[in-house]
Amino acid sequence: LKIPEIIQQVHFIGMKSLFIVSLTALFTGMVLGLQGYYTLVKVGSESVLGVVVALSLIRELGPVLTALMVTGRAGSSMAAEIGIMRISEQIDALDTMDIDPIKFLASPRLAASIISFPLLTAVFDVVGIIGGYLTGVVLLGVNSGTYLRRMEMGVEMEDVTGGFIKSFVFAMIVSIICRNNHREDEG
Repeated sequence: LKIPEIIQQVHFIGMKSLFIVSLTALFTGMVLGLQGYYTLVKVGSESVLGVVVALSLIRELGPVLTALMVTGRAGSSMAAEIGIMRISEQIDALDTMDIDPIKFLASPRLAASIISFPLLTAVFDVVGIIGGYLTGVVLLGVNSGTYLRRMEMGVEMEDVTGGFIKSFVFAMIVSIICRNNHREDEG
C-alpha cells in the first residue's frame, strides 16, 4: 500500500467530513436529549437521560449517521472520481501498464475509510453526548452529576466495541460500493 496516498485519502475522507459529522452529531444529541427528556419525565425517570442519550448514540446512531454523512460527502465524490477515470480510459491505461487498478485505486481508499470511519464515529459519539448534555442539563435542568454518573455506569465496553465494529463494516461497504459503482456503465 502507498502510505502517502492513504494519508491523502484519510484527509479527504476524514478531515473534510469532520465538520458535517460534528454538526450532525451536535443536533442529533440535542434532539435525542430533548425527546428523551420529555418521554422520561412521563415515567419519572429523567435521571437516566444521560445513559439513554449515550447508548443510543454509541450503539446505533453514531455509526449509522456517520456512515451516511461520509457517504454523502466523500463516497459520492470517490465514485465520481473513479467513474471519470473509467470514461477517460485512465483505468484501461493502468491495465495496459500491468498495474492492478483495484490495488492502485481502491486499496488506499479502503484503508483510509477503515481508519477514518471509526475516528469519525468516536467524534460523533462525543459531540452527540455533549449535545444531549446541553439540552438535558443546561436547557431542561437535569442534574449534571446524575447525567454524567448514570451515563458512566450504564455504558459498557461491549456497547462501544459494537459501535466501532459497525463503523468498520460501514467503511468497507461504502468503499466497495463506491469502487464498484463505475462498473454499472460498462456493458
